[in-house]
Parts: sequence; structure tokens; C-alpha cells
Amino acid sequence: MSSSTRRDFIKQSSWATVCMLVPFPILNISNFNTMQSNNNFEVIIVGGSYAGLSAAMALGRALKKVLVIDNGKPCNRQTPYSHNFLTNDGRKPAEISALASLQVSRYDTVRFFNGVAINGIKTENSFQIESASGESFTTKKLIFATGIKDLLPAIDGLSECWGISVIHCPYCHGYEVRDEKTGILGNGDMGFDFTRLISNWTKDLTLFTNGTSTLSSEQQEKLNTHQIKIVEKEIEQFDHSSGHIQQIIFKDGTKTYIKAIYAPSPFEQHCKIPQAMGCELTEEGYLKIDKIQETTIKGVFAIGDNAAKMRTVANAVAMGTTAGMTISKQMIVNNF
Repeated sequence: MSSSTRRDFIKQSSWATVCMLVPFPILNISNFNTMQSNNNFEVIIVGGSYAGLSAAMALGRALKKVLVIDNGKPCNRQTPYSHNFLTNDGRKPAEISALASLQVSRYDTVRFFNGVAINGIKTENSFQIESASGESFTTKKLIFATGIKDLLPAIDGLSECWGISVIHCPYCHGYEVRDEKTGILGNGDMGFDFTRLISNWTKDLTLFTNGTSTLSSEQQEKLNTHQIKIVEKEIEQFDHSSGHIQQIIFKDGTKTYIKAIYAPSPFEQHCKIPQAMGCELTEEGYLKIDKIQETTIKGVFAIGDNAAKMRTVANAVAMGTTAGMTISKQMIVNNF
């Protein structure tokens, strides 16, 4: 289906139909137009979710030749609804990305490739990106919008509930489970700090330490003062229905009902290419960027969750737009 045909089809389709489509027009390498006949681009964006698409839009509007590489598997694909994003509050993430990719595809200088980038090489004056399927692309500027990978606890059923009833951010999900029976999966300082935060949304709160508590006596006393229960039993599994927790089953065979549980977890970079190219990380594990979102490798930029703590759609969009405008301005001025 051509891009123009696809656009006409989407205009006549319901949102449900749109979300079933591939989220962007697939690039057929054999059908590059003259502008991209050598697989050369001015900017390559690795990652085509909110940050990557926002950067692509800003660059497309600046008439820059752009390639977006993505495999259509965003980290929030299980999350039923997105929040705290003006004009899109409560909309399904797939709907937001479908509309975003449609809008970006209208810019003739932006192309999309459905695949996975596996290697990045810095040459004297450019960068080369290689895909898992063997294609190779060259660019002057490189943007990584590749996100992070959550390192979830090895508890049966947890990953199936992730983003649905096992959640990580009260500002994204807290309102929907306000005043409900809620848990925190954590221990020590992190468990205490997160429990203190979540107490804003519900008073029916339990801290599950999943083993012996490492809370200080002062922390335990503070939680007791607020009538927050502490359960030290080890968790066997989350019994759930389509990602919605029915009950927590402990290793001693006992069970407890819970509506939702916050599980703040460590993470790693989803894509290893930036580090392999020499991009430095912060102490917390994010790609180190400066005020214009350029990494420690000149010409390589990072946007979205891989470079920022603020893990929201709104922040990803803002970072992408900023990077797209900044990079295009650099190119315009330098080429004048």
C-alpha cells in the first residue's frame, strides 16, 4: 500500500482499524526515490515511538532527509491508557502512536524502515547504521530514541501485569487506582520513599518487602504511624486475569487481594549501540546528554526515556521536538 493510499484509507477508517495497522509506512529498500538512492540520509532516528516521531516531525518540517528505524514494539504496548498528556489524556498509547505516525508520514522527506538496528559505526564524517536484516544506512546526524528496559523481579505473572495492574508511576496511573487497596513492591530506603509518595493516592496501602525487611526502625515506626502494613513474606506469583491482579500468592501458600501494586525496578539501556560507539552513561544509567541533548559523541543525540528520568509521553514528545529543531538549525547554519 502506498503512503498516499494508506493515508486515504486511514481517513475513512475507525480508530480501532487505525490501531491494527502497521504504525508507519514500511520502507521498501528497492523503491528508494532518487533522494535516498544510496541509503544516505541527513538524520537517522533509531526508535520510532513518541520521542523519535516528534523529532522526525520537526526535522521533516525543516525539509531534512530523515530515516526512522523501528520495529513497532514500544515498551508501553501493554499499557491500556496514557495520562498526563494534554489533548490525549486517557487515550490508548497505540492510538496516539498511530495518529502520530500518520501525521509524520505526510512529510515527504521522512522515510521509515521496519526493523532493528544492531550496529553503529562512526566514520570520519558520518555514521553508519546496520540492521538485523542486513541493510546499511549512512547519516550525518544520529538520534537514539531507544528507551530503557525494565529489569523486573522474577515473580510469576508480574511481566504479564506490567503496565496494567503492576505499575511504576503514580503520575501516570495513580489517579485510576486512587483509594483502592494498593501495594508497593520494595524494601529499604527505596521502598520507604516510594510508599511515602503513594500514600497521597490511597490510605489502604501495604509494603511488600518480598523477604526480610531492611527498613530502619525509624522507617518502620513512621509507616506504622500512618497505618501502612508491612508484609515480609516471599511472593510466589501474581494470580491475574488478562494482566489484572486477582491476588498475590505467597510461597507459604497464603494469599491476599490487591487491586494494584507499584513495582519500581532497576533498568538498563534497551539499545546497546550508543555505548558500543562510546557514548557515556550517567551514574544512574541514562545516556549522558548536554543542554541540546547531544551525547558525549559529537553528532549523536539521545531523547526520551534513555536519557531522562521523567518517563512520560509528554516529556518524550518535548525532547524529540527540541532535538529535531536544534539539529535542523545546526545543519542549516553550518551549510549556509
